[in-house]
Amino acid sequence: MTEASPDARPDARPDARTATNQAPALVGHNVVTSDVALTDALVRHGSADLVTDLTALGAEAGSAEAREHGLLANRHHPVLTTHDRWGNRIDEVEFHPSWHWLMERAVGHGLQAAPWERQEAGDPYAHLRRAAGFFAWSQTEPGHGCPISMTYAAVPALRADKAIAEEWTPLLAARSYDPGVRARSEKTGALAGMGMTEKQGGSDVRANQTRAVRTDDDGWYALHGHKWFTSAPMNDVFLVLAQAEGGVTCFVVPRVLEDGTRNRLDVVRLKDKLGNRSNASSELELSGTLGQRLGEEGRGVRTIIEMVAATRLDCVLGSAALMRHALAEASWHVAHRSAFGGLLVDKPLMQNVVADLAVESEAATALAMRLAAAVDRPADPHEVALRRIALPLAKFWVCKRTPAMVAEALDCLGGNGYVEDSGLPLMFRESPLNSIWEGSGNVNALDVLRALGREPEVLEAWITEVGAARGGDSRLDRAVDDTLALLGEGAALEASARRLAGRMAACLQGSLLVRHAPAEVADAFCDSRFGASYGGTFGMLSSGSLREVVDRATPTA
Repeated sequence: MTEASPDARPDARPDARTATNQAPALVGHNVVTSDVALTDALVRHGSADLVTDLTALGAEAGSAEAREHGLLANRHHPVLTTHDRWGNRIDEVEFHPSWHWLMERAVGHGLQAAPWERQEAGDPYAHLRRAAGFFAWSQTEPGHGCPISMTYAAVPALRADKAIAEEWTPLLAARSYDPGVRARSEKTGALAGMGMTEKQGGSDVRANQTRAVRTDDDGWYALHGHKWFTSAPMNDVFLVLAQAEGGVTCFVVPRVLEDGTRNRLDVVRLKDKLGNRSNASSELELSGTLGQRLGEEGRGVRTIIEMVAATRLDCVLGSAALMRHALAEASWHVAHRSAFGGLLVDKPLMQNVVADLAVESEAATALAMRLAAAVDRPADPHEVALRRIALPLAKFWVCKRTPAMVAEALDCLGGNGYVEDSGLPLMFRESPLNSIWEGSGNVNALDVLRALGREPEVLEAWITEVGAARGGDSRLDRAVDDTLALLGEGAALEASARRLAGRMAACLQGSLLVRHAPAEVADAFCDSRFGASYGGTFGMLSSGSLREVVDRATPTA
């Protein structure tokens, strides 16, 4: 009888309890300093000091603790309690402690309304700093960014009434997270929300049926109706649209009145959503709910439009953050996972896919930071006009590109990416949201046409911006010329509004990359987005310096 070989012994078998060839969790890295595209943009539009200012935020955002809180906040959904044990109507939403952990830090880092006060105090980069911080911190968990974003966006709308703005802005800008249903005078910090859409009209807010009846001569009205989507119903104050005698009007609706009485805001139910599940989105009934008029009667849409513009910027930032987070997970995975005799990152086809994802992410980041820099220059006519046209362009294009990009990043992890613990399913469920919030794709594409038709300076601003890269890449030059030709289609333009918006946005991205990104990044973008090589999905780049693109995008721990 022949003695069995050592390999055949039971104790020589692989230990199934020990994992091998698994990429470690992407934790312990700095979300800010390891993102070269972000830091380059901060230096370009601001200064190197901004990177230093955000380093602590970036370290906390990349920590294992933040990752765990992000997963827990989504695993344990908000719970609505309409009545207390004695039958009193309270309409309170309970959040998991991880939600409060995330909110406390977001507020503490000044990602809500703090930039407006910093700007008034003379900070030339207040909004750029905040945008980069919001972009980085959103990679911990995207849902809690909703109340943070609405609080940021409320301030420019509140300025329609100086007295109201002076009452609320200091609290909205305070770096104190103070949850709980209490009067403004009892709070150390406050959060804002909005109630615009109704079930019968959606984005067509002029079809709103909620009625506002004046109660006295001090600008207070009683509101009667409903709101179909009101996120974060536990916030302290809401900007709400309703039909007054003079037409659609904007109102400031506090959760609690100054005498301590709870305002009549009945939460009918919380929405059961595809994603954004850590955040509570509600349906509200308004039955004599008290609101203070903000701006003139009949000018509600114009009054609230600045809030819409600011939240659209955060939609772009949020989608760009999802792209970057998904890319970081994918590039990290392929740098640590081996298959077919070597690391995945060394395989030419995988390099192609990840490089394409990196190009998409960098283009989104560059455009988002460029828009944030424009907010810092409200007295510059070019910056104002560029922001007016580029916001709906970017909102349309970046947000539309996100689901496909996140799905491809998930694919890089294979089956591991389809498992909740990886975090990619959470990102994938979140990825369509920003395209819908604050106006769907069609609404933003049509807003581009509206701006072009009513404000000729916005086209001039776009031409000036893309023209700064003229001669830098012939493919970009042709794309700009073709886009300008598309504008001459006249009556047929509405049917082509999406194509126009997409091309205009891509040209803006291309201009930024040609001027500021490494040659290999700009070349890959222009070749795939404007050349003849695009095949309808990621990973179809022409051969080039793809490894350099991948290495630039891979985070370091």
